[in-house]
Order: sequence, then structure tokens, then C-alpha cells
Amino acid sequence: MEQTKKLTAPQPGSSAEGGSRLTQALLAIGTAAITIFVLWQGFLFLRDSTAPKWSIAIIAIVWGVGGVMALYFVTNWLVEQLPRKMRDAVLPYLFVGPAMALLLWYLALPAVRTFWFSLLDRNSVNFVGLQNYVAVFTERFMLEAFRNNLLWLAVGATLSVVIGLLVAILADRSRFETLAKTLVFLPMAISMVGAGVIWNFIYEVRPATDPQIGLLNAIVVALGGEPKAWTALVQPWNNLFLIVIVIWLQSGYAMVLFSAAIKGIPVEILEAARVDGATEIQLFFRVMLPVIRSTVITVATTVTIFTLKIFDVVIVMTGGQFGTEVIATQFYRQYFSNRNFGLGSTIAIVLLIAVIPVMIYNLRQFREREVI
Repeated sequence: MEQTKKLTAPQPGSSAEGGSRLTQALLAIGTAAITIFVLWQGFLFLRDSTAPKWSIAIIAIVWGVGGVMALYFVTNWLVEQLPRKMRDAVLPYLFVGPAMALLLWYLALPAVRTFWFSLLDRNSVNFVGLQNYVAVFTERFMLEAFRNNLLWLAVGATLSVVIGLLVAILADRSRFETLAKTLVFLPMAISMVGAGVIWNFIYEVRPATDPQIGLLNAIVVALGGEPKAWTALVQPWNNLFLIVIVIWLQSGYAMVLFSAAIKGIPVEILEAARVDGATEIQLFFRVMLPVIRSTVITVATTVTIFTLKIFDVVIVMTGGQFGTEVIATQFYRQYFSNRNFGLGSTIAIVLLIAVIPVMIYNLRQFREREVI
């Protein structure tokens, strides 16, 4: 019987084995094609359906989650039909591929397209070369936006990191650590637009004869002063009052990361430094700060990138008036309000270029930490 089975089993390299592999490959490809077709039909149904919105929402959730699971399952099974060496080489890209495809389609290709539009005129018809880039760095309204962004970086990003670090250190030694950190972190739960609305009420101004509903002006009047339009003051004061909002929002984010890093410092190191006679200030600058250096760099670069792209607070609070324009609001104004697609695209590219060095530096720090 065993000899009969050996004789009837397909031999390696035989036509029977080749036919079996071909059948498996065709079956896998067919299954993948059917899965993609079904997913596409589901997309068309959701796009064109006139069914009630609640039913479309339920179908979208089930179709989205189930479709992604089916797609990964089928493609994984398809890869498993390949020879071992090829399968080991292809399998990692199976899971990274969709994310890379989305980044390519929604980030890389739009960036290239935007760069091309930046070389065209305001109607995206005639090629003008670098004329828009010259305008960006010479027009008065753009120079004002660049100056304001530098002020946001110098004051907003710096104070967000410093205050977050101070709160993390001081709260770590307090009996009310949890309460203090919760209060500082709470603004992170508010959107930028929501924060702008809240601070609009704080900065609200009414005629001196009327009751002041704005908290800041109510305090000023109670102390015998005159109410002021804080966000319409002479520069740079109005910008500073806007920067306060971002500091209020970002300090909690910085505090959480710094607190986690500080708690990771071995207690033995701190106790040894105290035994050697180090003061608390020396302990901070010579022991704690070097240990959490990588976290400080990560938080600082993240807050810097966020500050460079600041938009919501300015557009909600002042709409860019009174000399408070920043790069992002100028992009919005030129592209969507003035319909100057060439200049608007150029501003977007300049903002992207400004963020790239910070991102590269952050990635290098991550690589150095991985090596260590």
C-alpha cells in the first residue's frame, strides 16, 4: 500500500504538481479579484444610495471594518501560495503596502501637484516659473506673516515646553500630583476652535458704560482700569494674547510626556547626586535634564511643527486682522478667498519646506535612540 501511495503521489517537478500550483495560484488571484470587486461595489452603493442615513452609516461601518479584514485575509492567503523565499520577501509589504499607498495617494502626489501649481499663474493656466516664490518673500503681507510665525515659535513653542517641564517636575513632588496634572492636561481635550471660542469670551470687550462680560476686562474694570480690545492692540501685544491660548493648550501635552520621562529616571541616580551634595537646581540641570534630553527634543520638535502650522486660533479669534496673519491663514486667504491658486500653492509649499527640517531632525533623534 505504501509503495502504491508513493507511486501515485505527484513527484516534485512533475506536471501534476505544476498543475496543482497553477490551480492554487489562479484560485487565490480569483478570490482576491472577487474581494476587490465586492469592496468596490460596496463603495459605489454607499456613494449613490438613497437609503436612510442611519442604515447607510451602519452598512458603512460593517462594510468598512469587514472589508478591510477580508482584504487582509485574502491577500495574506494569496501570499502564502507563493514559494517560501518569495513569500518571506513579500509578506511584510502586505501589511505596510496599504498604508504606503494611502500616504502616496493622499500626501505625496498632492504635494507634487501643489508644487506644479505653484509654478503657474493665479488661474493655473500659464507657466510663470519662480515668480510666485519671489512674491512670497517680497510681499509685505507675507513678510508680516513670517514675522508673526517667528514670534509664535520664539514665545509659544518655547513657553509650552518650559511650562510643561516645570509643571511635570513640581507636580511630581506634590501631594496633589494627580489633581494638578489633570487640571493642566484638561485643555488638551478641547479643540482649537473650541479654545478660540472660550478665549473670545475671556477677551470680550464692551463700551466702558456697559457691564463687561469678558473675564479679563471685568477684572481690569474692577481694579479701576479701562476695558481694552486685547486682540486689536498694537503689535506684538495682540499676537501675544493669541499665543497665550496655544501655551494653555500645549503645556498639558508637554507635561504628560515629561512626567513619564522623569518617572523613568532611576531613583538611585537621584539619591546618589543628593548624597554627593547636589542642590535641587544642580540635580535638575546636571542629572535630570541630560537623562530626559531625548524626550525634551521630541516634545520641542513636535510643538514646533504644530506652531508652524497654527491656523485655527488665529482664524477664530481675529480672522487674521490687526496684523495677526500667519503663514497658514495667508494660504487660506490667497487660495480660497482671493482665488490666487498659484500664490496659495506656493505658500503651502513654503510651509511644507519649513516643517521638513524639523521632521528630519526628529527622525534622526529616533534613530539614535534605537541604536542606543
